[in-house]
Amino acid sequence: EAFKAESTYDNVEIFDLIRQWAKEKGILDKGDAKTQLIKLYEETGELSQAVLKNNKEDIIDAVGDIVVVLTNFAELAGSNIEDCIQSAYDEISNRTGRMINGTFVKDE
Repeated sequence: EAFKAESTYDNVEIFDLIRQWAKEKGILDKGDAKTQLIKLYEETGELSQAVLKNNKEDIIDAVGDIVVVLTNFAELAGSNIEDCIQSAYDEISNRTGRMINGTFVKDE
């Protein structure tokens, strides 16, 4: 059974709270997409370590950190995380394919 953190906020509000936090910290005013990209690499490295150690709490922490960084990145790149997620979902929603060795391989 996967470890599940108690959710306090709905998914829409949480992105607004992340942006507010980033604004208060100066990330959205003084940061740039390149620094957030480097931060994303750092956080994905932490996720890799958590996966290798099979540490569920650290996996949840790392995934959360990645979402925060991606939220900031999207803002700094002139978009928002919600539109990015919607675009990705629109692309995958009708995709067909099959599982091969634990990976979904889309039909061409």
